[in-house]
Amino acid sequence: MLTTAFELLSESGVGGFTVDEVARRSGVAKTTIYRHWPSREALVIDAASRISAEQEVPDTGSLEEDVTAILVNLGRLLGTARWSSVVPSIVDVAERDAEFARVHGKIQRGHAAPLRAVIERAAGRGLIPATADPPSMISALIGPLYYRRWFTREPIDDQFVKTITRNVISSQQPAGDPGRDARA
Repeated sequence: MLTTAFELLSESGVGGFTVDEVARRSGVAKTTIYRHWPSREALVIDAASRISAEQEVPDTGSLEEDVTAILVNLGRLLGTARWSSVVPSIVDVAERDAEFARVHGKIQRGHAAPLRAVIERAAGRGLIPATADPPSMISALIGPLYYRRWFTREPIDDQFVKTITRNVISSQQPAGDPGRDARA
């Protein structure tokens, strides 16, 4: 049922999601669905909470290479994964519904987790200042990808990712230390 629910969610967003259609497509009676999920919203939230962009946390010895690998993969997922078409409708509903906001936050923390890990590791290794602000760096790294995917619909190619990565990492380098690009 959840697979069917997620497929419907990815096709029509939250607004077009109905329990009737989940029942029809899955061949499961509506009464059975309502025994597991007391409402349409509960089923949508359960289906949406399974959205993830699980990624490995690379350790190449270079912060720039690690971040680039993560963002290239995320950029590809934004262009190909079914969940990328669902997220805008979740964002819309999350503005008015605390439970959807919680699910949306969980999704975004999942997308950011590999970046947080490599940034914190780099700070621990002294490759960037310990005062670096991981949440700000993550926003500066992921934000442009989301902007291209959902607003301008420009491609998220490797060169774009490398430029974003280089700009964000260089903004964290101490003045007068341009060569310290994060080699371990």
